Amino acid sequence: MTTDIDEARDWQGNEVDCASCPHRDLLSAGRCELKKACVQDRYARRLERFFQQNRAIADDYLMHPYFEVRAVAAGYATVFLLPRLLQDPDETVRWSAARRLPKRYLLPLRADPHREVRIRIASVLSDEDLRPMVNDSDYYVRQVVAKRASPGLLPLLVLDPDSGVRREVARRIGPEWLAQMAMDKDGDVRLEAARRMSPGRVLALIDDPDWRIRYEVASRVDTYELTELLDDPDPLVRELVCSRTGFIEPARSASPQSHAAPVTE
Repeated sequence: MTTDIDEARDWQGNEVDCASCPHRDLLSAGRCELKKACVQDRYARRLERFFQQNRAIADDYLMHPYFEVRAVAAGYATVFLLPRLLQDPDETVRWSAARRLPKRYLLPLRADPHREVRIRIASVLSDEDLRPMVNDSDYYVRQVVAKRASPGLLPLLVLDPDSGVRREVARRIGPEWLAQMAMDKDGDVRLEAARRMSPGRVLALIDDPDWRIRYEVASRVDTYELTELLDDPDPLVRELVCSRTGFIEPARSASPQSHAAPVTE
């Protein structure tokens, strides 16, 4: 049985014919090979191998009708020809060109219509260049921004609608913001904030509804502050408190406590 990978077809589905190829002289020179390194083939790996061996030809394929050819050729073409590809209709081509250009060419792509381009742009920019992206419509773009932005820019994301973004912010934001983030509606965000708070400040979370945060409190505050948690509804929290204070927990007949993270909206 023959599969697509076993075949050599061009981007329109036609069989590749070496005899009619304008680069057929490269075959005898060992610089191209059917089903392995071929500019007429529709598979990106075969295109990549072709341009690796024939970089000088890449410039001629920047306007090819097949996006995969344009995208691969952009990785080898003369860099001065790449700016025009930033307006290419295909996002793969736009990014392939952008990643080889100076930063000033990347900045307009912060507003690229395709999220994958914006994600990649955010992953290479830093500091003030990221500021316009804190309001990106895509949550994952904003998560990348939260991972790369300087701490001074992170307050702009404290109230982000996505909990994953706020969780990343809580991991990196300045300590003066942790008390506010410890009041977040999402338990995972509060937990990240609690882990970075000093023992004196994390004590304020001793009544948090999330057992993980109360456990964090119980593990870090001074033992004389733990009395309130001796009767905590969660057995793991009580066990930790007893081990730190030396109290012996009385036997209980209550039903077991679930240790799954509370569901938050």
